Amino acid sequence: MGSGFSTRAIAGRLRGWRPGLTARLFLALLALTLTTVVLMSVVVQLSFRSEFLDYVRAGERQRVGLLSGMLADYYRLEGDWSELAQTRDWRRLLRDELWSHHGEGGADSGVDDTRPAPAARELAYAGESDVTLLDIAQHRVAGPDVQSADVQRLAIRVDGMAVGWLAFRPSSRITDRLALGFQRRQLHTAWWIALVVAVLAALVSALLARGFLAPVRRLGVGARALSAGRFETRVEASRRDELGRLARDFNRLAETLERNEGLRRAFMADMSHELRTPLSVVRAGLEAMEDGVRPLTRESLAGLQTSVAALSKLIDDLYALSLADTGALTYRMQPMNLAAAVAEIAEPWRAHLADAGLTLALVLPQVPVPVQGDRGRLAQLLDNLLHNSRRYTHGYGSVHIELTRRGDEAVLCVEDSAPGVTAVDRARLFERLYRVEGSRSRRSGGSGLGLAICRNIAEAHGGHISAYAAPRGGVGIRLVLPLAEPGRRHAHSSESGKRNV
Repeated sequence: MGSGFSTRAIAGRLRGWRPGLTARLFLALLALTLTTVVLMSVVVQLSFRSEFLDYVRAGERQRVGLLSGMLADYYRLEGDWSELAQTRDWRRLLRDELWSHHGEGGADSGVDDTRPAPAARELAYAGESDVTLLDIAQHRVAGPDVQSADVQRLAIRVDGMAVGWLAFRPSSRITDRLALGFQRRQLHTAWWIALVVAVLAALVSALLARGFLAPVRRLGVGARALSAGRFETRVEASRRDELGRLARDFNRLAETLERNEGLRRAFMADMSHELRTPLSVVRAGLEAMEDGVRPLTRESLAGLQTSVAALSKLIDDLYALSLADTGALTYRMQPMNLAAAVAEIAEPWRAHLADAGLTLALVLPQVPVPVQGDRGRLAQLLDNLLHNSRRYTHGYGSVHIELTRRGDEAVLCVEDSAPGVTAVDRARLFERLYRVEGSRSRRSGGSGLGLAICRNIAEAHGGHISAYAAPRGGVGIRLVLPLAEPGRRHAHSSESGKRNV
């Protein structure tokens, strides 16, 4: 019972087991290597057997050639094959009669010939290979009948003339015990080599699988860390291959997530601060009026109205940015004169800027600058830029707005005086939630959303917006929009083509 239950449990686990990527790669490499080794072993063995059989056949032909030479000497002495035709024991003839004429150490040599010399052994082997002696007319003289399709014939020549033939059938398989033993030893050696190669292939496949998938495992651990919110996670990226590029892309992703998380936290802190400040002012003012500490006058209501307006602008910015993210921010494009629109939008700001100790200068063309745009959104863009200038520029400074035509584009520049920002900060001004620390710090207010909204508006109009260092010591914002009449150009000098306001 226990054994059966254990067997069933093991079988169930095996059915539910799914190999991982490491095991799959190992099995794939091992299967490929083993298949290659087995195929090579089979091909080598087949080739060896064929080549070895050819080698044996070549040896047989060489021995038959040796017999042909001895029979030629015999014919030269006897003059015909009549004596051999009367001999019934062909093998004995090969061993005795021919050997008496051509043996190494015969009776005349005075050497004991009881031991067969190598030539005698070769002839005896040839006699066992079904060699048949034929006369010049190819009639059998001695030896077995070897009439078949695969019989080969070798001429016996005396003084260059054929006097007979030796017919023999090449071996179709190896029957000699020494040759068979040699072949078996070679085949066994080949299989042992294949086994050793298979074991080495298993070890190398395991090492390669672990080596290839180690970076993937590290990426998996890093991905789980990122999903858990540990955005400071990084992986090793020292490799120079595709896995190395993937690791570097992973690290860049982690850096982006870490930066975005920092911006999100800063945004939450900034938003709570920005929302709390006007709400606290409104609440404190209302409580003071309710308690009779502060009289209900036009001036007190104006202060509350200012706080409510700041809160309303912040909410409007958040709402506009959320609409831009979802693609629901609507635009009503229509032909318009950008020069007239800029003048109408900027003129009301002159008094607001003057209250902050700033002067406004407008430099606009006298001729129309036709663009296709949404006047309300462009007004929102320019209001955000002027609002930033009023908030961040030091008193007794200036704001300069200039509109020019450059080929098929309209270029609007808004510049203010000191303080400025660094090149690093200028490159990131249009990132949402980004706020410059330092002279233009959070003590001056600002949510870090206005310029991000400006970029969305510019891109929706087919243009682009950028920041640069203004000659007046502050920040310059350049808005480039395509003209509604791209092929038309106007030649006006900088003096006559502009009007100063």
